[in-house]
Amino acid sequence: MRSASCPRPLRPGETTPKLTSVSDGEAPRPAPAPDADRELIVITGMSGSGKTLALRAFEDRGYYCVDNLPVTLIPVFAELSAGARRPMRRAVLVVDVREGDLLKDFPEIYARVKSLPGGRTRLIFFDADDDTLIRRFSETRRPHPLAPHASLEDGIAREREMLRPLRELADLTLDSSNFNVHQLRRYIQEHLAPLEGGSPMAVILLSFGFKHGLPIEADLVFDTRFLPNPFFVEGLRGRTGLDAEVVRYLDGSSEYGDLRRRLVDLLTFLIPQYIREGKSYLTVAIGCTGGRHRSVALAEGVASDLGTRGLLVRTSHRDLERE
Repeated sequence: MRSASCPRPLRPGETTPKLTSVSDGEAPRPAPAPDADRELIVITGMSGSGKTLALRAFEDRGYYCVDNLPVTLIPVFAELSAGARRPMRRAVLVVDVREGDLLKDFPEIYARVKSLPGGRTRLIFFDADDDTLIRRFSETRRPHPLAPHASLEDGIAREREMLRPLRELADLTLDSSNFNVHQLRRYIQEHLAPLEGGSPMAVILLSFGFKHGLPIEADLVFDTRFLPNPFFVEGLRGRTGLDAEVVRYLDGSSEYGDLRRRLVDLLTFLIPQYIREGKSYLTVAIGCTGGRHRSVALAEGVASDLGTRGLLVRTSHRDLERE
């Protein structure tokens, strides 16, 4: 196997990580097997280079993630995940210097796993220059795993030497030196952890009643108690915001229509901004007094309008069944 080339130094202001691939220039591969959409990614690299952040970014994309699995169990994990009744189609493992002496067995084990039929196995090596690693350890005040009582420089040098065989095996090498946590997370999710369909962020419109308390999971809260209350209208008190009669009553209020349009415009603007920052979920809480009429109707209406704009959201009504 051809080893990955060393990445060039990042230029000031550069915002794209350097990737090297062992597959560059190789002849086209045959058509994949029917189960070739299965993927196993092994993450390794220098301490402080972003492996933990990467694992969380993959997990937020729906990957099954395991940190620090003993290298001798990797083939067992790969076979079990492929043969399970519901196979784990996308999985990520982290292997690093915490393995100690067992790390020397990784090249042989990885070659065995990569030769398994079906699916794709990749090794991604995270790296950063020494100055960046030293700065990150200094900021977090955590000891280097190989130098708990020695200098960071010594620990980093030892780690580079231990990981040299893994770096040479890597399918991709990613240098995170010039990235903050948000930029690195965004890059990983956009380039290394593609979506399988659906929205890149779970958006929930949650109706609730203020008299039952604010939902603790809310990211944004909107109050509809200034709108006309169907509770005081004969024939509507026993109904809910899911009933057409209640919706028609609220549609007769110009304030309701204005609020609905403004919320749709605001969320249409906000949701892409949150996605770009790597937010995995957004809970928009819409409240009225009891959580049965105005908030329910508005949540459903806003969700419908956002759907026509290509945004995937779902609704949840916390207090709809309360008396």
